[in-house]
Amino acid sequence: METALTRAFAVATGLVVVAFAFVHTVTQATGQTGPGWITLLDGKNMGDWNRVGEANWRLEDGAVVADKRTSKGAAYMVSKKSYKDFMLHIEFWASDDANSGIFLRCSDPTKVNDRTCYEANIYDQRKDPTYGTGAMVRHVEVSPMPKAGGKWNTYEITVKGRQITLVLNGKKTAELRSGLFTEGPFSLQHGAGVIKFRKVAIKPL
Repeated sequence: METALTRAFAVATGLVVVAFAFVHTVTQATGQTGPGWITLLDGKNMGDWNRVGEANWRLEDGAVVADKRTSKGAAYMVSKKSYKDFMLHIEFWASDDANSGIFLRCSDPTKVNDRTCYEANIYDQRKDPTYGTGAMVRHVEVSPMPKAGGKWNTYEITVKGRQITLVLNGKKTAELRSGLFTEGPFSLQHGAGVIKFRKVAIKPL
């Protein structure tokens, strides 16, 4: 009897350990480099991007930085490749007054905005904070709005089929089911303030 109970306890304990290890592995795998991940920007080089609008994008202290816009509208670094289903890992630093964002599945790579792409917003001082940092502009509000200003942050974005999920600093802030935009490049924006990107990696799914 004792032997049977001991064995049952050992098996149960083993299953708990395996389950914990599996969950831990899945959690840690999100946004990490590894098989399938492509690094597009790593703070050591600017990477290869198309440009829309003009800002003083430059390498500085291990990050790509912009703090001055010279075009009338916002400036963008646009990926040269088009993506349909993917995971995106982005590490960024924003000033308190920064107006920036990550634009996804852009239907027109020469006219990047929240009407031609999905936008994961970075904008702590937006007049309507429901579509501020962590929101998907025009699609999914965020409440309460998380603040990104004055620190390094991580966006983990998953785009698969009609499902789009934004995770900011480990917390899901927006989730959308939509077939409005199905494929296209993604873009990094400088609209105002200071924005820095030190890592951008994508994993096509």
